Amino acid sequence: MAALFGSRLRRLRLSAGLTQAELGLRANTHSTRINQIERTTGAKPTLELARALDEAVGAEGLLIELWPYVYRETFPDWSRAFMEKSQRAVVIRQFMAAVVPGLLQTEDYARDLLRLDRSLASAEQLEERVAARLGRQARLEQSDGPELWAVLDEAVLARPLSDPAVMRAQFAGLLTAAADPRITLQVLPFRSGGHDAMGGSLTVLTMPDGSEVAYTEGSDYGQLIEDPQEVKSYSVAYDRLRALALPPNMSLDMIRSAMEDTHDAERVPSRSARRRLAQVQLQQSGGRRLRGGRRQRPRPRPRP
Repeated sequence: MAALFGSRLRRLRLSAGLTQAELGLRANTHSTRINQIERTTGAKPTLELARALDEAVGAEGLLIELWPYVYRETFPDWSRAFMEKSQRAVVIRQFMAAVVPGLLQTEDYARDLLRLDRSLASAEQLEERVAARLGRQARLEQSDGPELWAVLDEAVLARPLSDPAVMRAQFAGLLTAAADPRITLQVLPFRSGGHDAMGGSLTVLTMPDGSEVAYTEGSDYGQLIEDPQEVKSYSVAYDRLRALALPPNMSLDMIRSAMEDTHDAERVPSRSARRRLAQVQLQQSGGRRLRGGRRQRPRPRPRP
């Protein structure tokens, strides 16, 4: 697909009577970059560059339409079929066991996460994958974009994958995204215990014709499930996860506490902390104190 993109670009450039240097000036890039794309010898074009090239050669959207097929080549084979389905889905329901969903990742968070991939071959490929992941997010901004429902395990909030500034920006990005009426976020707290999706992430896609497909994923594998009976079982499992998760408003409070680095405050206090809290509450409500684990009885008032 990258070769097809390059050959189409070259044909359009020649039809427009442009040299590589002239096209580079119009697209705000260097002639060497144009040569790399046409010969498929360098990094794949970003979505931003594809748009600039499309406008510069008057392609009327052709290069932009080809670009998604180009960027899928930067990901493992087992994830491409899922990405093709997700690009057409009208409803996306996801459970993420360890990381923020790709559709909601910030650039810095995505880069730090993708850097951990064992299949990564070079820094150039890393930037290709970052650009591809961010490019997928454009669909959420479209008027006909999908409805997204994401359940995040509490581990997503508790385990820092980047430095604190990147994590704060990512959590802030989640809060901003949740303001979109088509996006719902829930957090599955640790105290919910075991569930049907232990050990990996789960996505259920609803397609334009009403059919559904499921996708399960681990750190280095993925499986697309299309058999209706199997998909139904995964859909039920996802509904159970939603039932176990915190309501959206409480979930946003937990995300906000992670952003403000007060996430531990969301957990159940220790016994000693509960006793101290009880003492304060009693003092505020009537001056009574806890001593030896028992409430001190008020002294009887003298009769007049």
